[in-house]
Amino acid sequence: MLLHGGGPGCSSRLDFGPCLPHLPADRRHLLVDLAQYGDSAAAPFDDPALDFHVACLVGLLDDLALDQVDVVAQSLGGSVALNLAALHPARVGRIVLTGSQPVPSPSNDPGVAGEARARYYGGSGPSPAKMRELLASLEWYDAAGVPEATVQARFANSVTPWAMAVADGSGRGRAQDIGDRLPGIQHPTLWLWGAHDPFSSPAYAAAVAATMPRADIAVLANTAHHPQEERPYAYGRLVTEFLERKEER
Repeated sequence: MLLHGGGPGCSSRLDFGPCLPHLPADRRHLLVDLAQYGDSAAAPFDDPALDFHVACLVGLLDDLALDQVDVVAQSLGGSVALNLAALHPARVGRIVLTGSQPVPSPSNDPGVAGEARARYYGGSGPSPAKMRELLASLEWYDAAGVPEATVQARFANSVTPWAMAVADGSGRGRAQDIGDRLPGIQHPTLWLWGAHDPFSSPAYAAAVAATMPRADIAVLANTAHHPQEERPYAYGRLVTEFLERKEER
């Protein structure tokens, strides 16, 4: 199961499309759009955000008669995946997460995401030009490498009625710190990070991974918040090796 990040216009197809050909071909790939993202129309809500998304995912897995899934997830999706593993451990096998911040840290600027959202939706409103600036400054290390097709698709997703209804940041659920749940997560977990992630550094990933009993960390050079888009082959190979690994501990 692939879960996307929380930026304007994100969806699992857009966040992971470039690396899908490099993931295990013999596995079913379930690309899920969380509520209010992509094609998942949903009304504003005020529940704890991660718990809300977990409840939705459990309902989806039940509907699809899937007892257990491995999860590969970006940013918001990774925090949701960890919360799913904590609350419903039997539903999750292995976890790969990238750019996720399930625990606040003094070394991270908590305002980066909110300020980026305010700039994008504020003023004259969203536009392809503002989307390109957002991707180039926060999600990609190589600003010149951002594909125009990605800019246009993310822009289109960012202006759906359900996305615009929560454009000011309200109605997306209450923030959660799930740090107290992480030590109890026994699932093999890979923190797969971009070396230049502007939201949280590899040092943050290493520190949080150290609180989990079966967590490893890998870092991809010359990438930012979306390494799976900038270096899809390398990302896919690391994910494949991790998912197919015979665990030593």
